[in-house]
Amino acid sequence: MPVSNTPPPLRFAFYGDDFTGSTDTLATLSDAGQRAMLFLRVPTAEQLRFAGPLDALGIAGAARSMAPDAMREELEPVGRFFASQRVPILQYKTCSTFDSAPHVGSIGVAVDVLRRVAPNPLVAVVGGQPNLGRYCVFANLFAAVSSGGAVVRIDRHPTMRAHPVTPMHEADLRVHLAAQGLARVVSIDVTTYELANDAQEAGLERVMADSPDAVLFDVGRQSHLAAIGRLVCRHAQRSSLLMVGPSGATQALLEYWRQEGASMDLYRAPAQVKHISPATGPVFVLAGSLSPTTARQLDSASAYVRSPLDAQRVIARDRAYLDAWIAKAATQLQAGKNVLAYTCSADVAAGPPSLAHDLAAQCGVLLARLMQLVPLRRVGIAGGDTSSHAVKALDIWALSHVGGLAPGVAMCRAHSHASHLEGVEFMLKGGQMGPDDLFDRLLTGN
Repeated sequence: MPVSNTPPPLRFAFYGDDFTGSTDTLATLSDAGQRAMLFLRVPTAEQLRFAGPLDALGIAGAARSMAPDAMREELEPVGRFFASQRVPILQYKTCSTFDSAPHVGSIGVAVDVLRRVAPNPLVAVVGGQPNLGRYCVFANLFAAVSSGGAVVRIDRHPTMRAHPVTPMHEADLRVHLAAQGLARVVSIDVTTYELANDAQEAGLERVMADSPDAVLFDVGRQSHLAAIGRLVCRHAQRSSLLMVGPSGATQALLEYWRQEGASMDLYRAPAQVKHISPATGPVFVLAGSLSPTTARQLDSASAYVRSPLDAQRVIARDRAYLDAWIAKAATQLQAGKNVLAYTCSADVAAGPPSLAHDLAAQCGVLLARLMQLVPLRRVGIAGGDTSSHAVKALDIWALSHVGGLAPGVAMCRAHSHASHLEGVEFMLKGGQMGPDDLFDRLLTGN
């Protein structure tokens, strides 16, 4: 028989609404033994050939920080690409705290665009990710204040209720999503998972009979994920289906596939734990997050030269200031010192969302300039928006998974046609992710 050159079909694809969350989903897939790669834009045919056979493919974006019109412009080509690949399950990967709003990062807009290429009437919203301390119970979202910390309702979370761009003032995700255009979101609550499988499926069918805009699946504990994965996969057998939510949604599929492990077409054995070696040269960290978790990580970092950034002068594109700052940081790195750059400005935190957006974008430009001067091999970026804009400013076309420094904190390897970027290891983390000693772990590995 002739050997086919056609690659096997993808099982799963996702678009991440920011870079840090996208790398968490990449890590989730990779750790489960799935062949996965994260592209920074819709991949070309040449890039797909370079990637080789894949089980899962992600596209990392920045939709969480975009206005509705910009989101549509961003997501429409993504949807067309996914449709061309005939992927059975698509995911719009959101932050695990679901922070979004009608005017920026609207989940409703994303669903409106992507459901056009996923004709299945079920839009499955997975409301939690227990391994990150995110839980959805009777449609209300709860989150741990810090890694291993107290769990509070999202509208009482000290960081999320005061988020500078998308503060969370509503814990009921049905209400939260209704404000973004998904007027009829119905809930599958935690008690459902105590029923027999056929009763769970019958309950979902009753809910679907009313043609809701989306179905929200509670997640109260890790064991609930397999039931969600089973219900979603059964529906996806009918036609291509859209999922919405954090990496907990991906975990639901993987857990179901694990339990159905007799079918090797659905499941691959988990990869061995991936060891991250110590850094082989100076490390640069750019912290653009204003979260208390990142503040603690800054305070705990013991092996860096600190280099504060004046946020207002960065936003203003003060050429003389930026040139001097970059030259000093480059000199320190070339001398073998680790450099920790951070922004902290009460004016930005208290100002309109556009200020935080502009700061993140200009930090990306700053990083690109610095990496042209200094041949770095390991970089850390803290802050979802900062990570998105920083990586977009670099000539990188994809990321592959290296290993995890902590839950929700992945180390990735860059793929680029530029020699100074090819193979560089990036730690991209959301503001609330990681233990206090994370930046020192970036130096020592695990």
